[in-house]
Order: sequence, then C-alpha cells, then structure tokens
Amino acid sequence: MKQARSLGTVVLERLVAELQGVPASAVEMIEPQRKGMAVTRSFGTPVHDIETLMGAVAQYAMRAGEKLRQHGLVAGQLTVFFHTNRFKTGAGQYQGARRMALQPMTADSLELLAAARRGVEAAWRDGYAYTKAGIMLDDLIAAELRPRTLFEGDTDRRDRLMTALDEVNGKFGKFTAVPAAQGFRRDWKMRAENRSPAWTTRIDEVPLVRAD
Repeated sequence: MKQARSLGTVVLERLVAELQGVPASAVEMIEPQRKGMAVTRSFGTPVHDIETLMGAVAQYAMRAGEKLRQHGLVAGQLTVFFHTNRFKTGAGQYQGARRMALQPMTADSLELLAAARRGVEAAWRDGYAYTKAGIMLDDLIAAELRPRTLFEGDTDRRDRLMTALDEVNGKFGKFTAVPAAQGFRRDWKMRAENRSPAWTTRIDEVPLVRAD
C-alpha cells in the first residue's frame, strides 16, 4: 500500500487495500507534509523601476508568510525571481533570481520581506521591462520542530504581531494592513477585467434576477 501512495493518490491506496481484503476505512488519512510553496504573478503592465517591482514582491512575501502560518510551517530558504517577457521578440531579455537561507527558519512575513528585498537589490538590472515576479519557499518543516538558534530575538513578540496582522486582514479583507514597501497604487496588479465571473465562489458576483 505504501507503494500505491507513492505512485498515485490515496484513492489508489484505498483501491489496493480493498483488493487485499483490507477495509478502505482502515487506510490512515495522513496528508503529506509540504516541501515547498510559491506565490507568483504576472504583471498587468511591464515594470521598469525597482521600487515598483519591490511593491509587488512585498505583497508576495507577505502572502507567503501568511500561507506558512496557516499551515503551521516555517521555511529555511527563500528564492525571489523576476523576468521579462521571454516571448516578446526584439525586446531585451533578463531573468534575475537570488536564493537565500533563512536563519533562523521563519514564517514571519516581515523577515521574508527583508530577505526578498536583499535578493531583488542584488539581482536587479536597469533598462528592462519586467513582466513577472515571485517568491518561492523551500525546506519547510512544522513550526514546533524548527531548530532554535543561540542569537534569536524576541520571537514571541513577533509571533503576536503576525497573529494580529492575520486577524486584521482576515476580518477586514486582504491587504488591509500592509507594510509601506507594498504600496497602495499597485499599478503592476494583474489585469482581471476580462476574467470569467466567479459565481460559485463569490457571493457578490452571484447574478440577481428581478421579477416585476
């Protein structure tokens, strides 16, 4: 059955169990631990300056930290990347990326943001039109299992700050509370005016029928 799980899904594992005479209900449902996660987006308009790019990367770093905390994980490595439109012929092409170790391992969005900024500053090149950027996190482990370091700061205080940030954004909507680096104009935001209606997932987009 272990081989079935490694080759397919839990459905395949249950099928193999039943063929061997083991009730499917006896197959333990254990979700495999995530090894990595990413937050990436294409821009609505090309980005030419580092601060605008950093505004987008800041949002992705904050979202990545939120996802880590939702899953009770911390990350040991962060990769930030950005690149031009590789399909646009005749335009200058460049792809920048930097990978950094996170010591101590963290789910603190502000720590992720600081690491991402260092990566952007190291990889940035002027004179290009960037169309996509992203954050990737690797070496994920459960927060309670993370190794402690000798020179850690006041982690309890930062944990409380992240909890408060998640509560504010959860109550009043995403990006209600954001760092200054993220900005508020967000000219880089992906265009969505031509997307299909989300009738099944957003109550405010459910069509209304009026009977006269």
